[in-house]
Amino acid sequence: MGHVVHILTALICSFSLAGCTPAAHEETPALSSSGSSSASTTASDVDQLTVEVVNTHPFDPETFTQGLEVDEGGSLLVSHGTYGHSGLYRRTADGAVTQSTALGDEYFGEGLTRTGDAIWMLTWKEHTAFRIDPETLEPQETVGYAGEGWGLCSTESAVYMTDGTAALIERDPQTFAERGRVTVTRDGAPVQKLNELSCAPDGAIYANVFLTDEIVRIDPATGTVTGLIDASGLRPADTTDPNAVLNGIAHIPGTDRFYLTGKMWPVMYEVRFVPA
Repeated sequence: MGHVVHILTALICSFSLAGCTPAAHEETPALSSSGSSSASTTASDVDQLTVEVVNTHPFDPETFTQGLEVDEGGSLLVSHGTYGHSGLYRRTADGAVTQSTALGDEYFGEGLTRTGDAIWMLTWKEHTAFRIDPETLEPQETVGYAGEGWGLCSTESAVYMTDGTAALIERDPQTFAERGRVTVTRDGAPVQKLNELSCAPDGAIYANVFLTDEIVRIDPATGTVTGLIDASGLRPADTTDPNAVLNGIAHIPGTDRFYLTGKMWPVMYEVRFVPA
């Protein structure tokens, strides 16, 4: 988010994160996974997990990935951001884009999710959610909301949203009205900068923690973090842009696997989460 990469700001923040907020969460250099988030503290009641790479798939290195979800039939829905270049597209696992739609230049696209007969897609600071036709990918309606928009995922009965804080917000899948929210915590401490989401069939929600290589597994009823996944080492070696952080997580229906990718990554990983 924003227009300029504030490298000095990010370096200062890595030493004093509680007293420093990056100017823009989508265009700020990534920090290392060690000590960059409240999710990093080891605790015995939180499962320590890592990623087992099962397969790799090509991904578009030009995509500023904001949302990733497996749609009905196995196709992938991808939303992407930056002003003047935001939108969404449908693609196959092997990388063939079959549909795409652009948002207006005034919008910075964020996360998306499919729920029933609609796709919901967020915008960063425009306080606007788009209701999108899943067949044509064309916007049909807009709904306003307070605060920023970051990540989305959905179950049969609810949509869950993040706004860059430690809040996990539940919304109505038809109207997008807020139903309630919980604070996501680990050992009682809020886990800030929750970003891209994936709702899994076991009832848990998996969330990228922005500016880290970590994914947290959340109990949506209480906000409690029940698992911490170390995804360090997945960032492609030839990806040098500091904005190219881990961002994109999607459960693969009918399996125990997930797709993981990042902003402007040339690869999408197919992984399992296994004990560290």
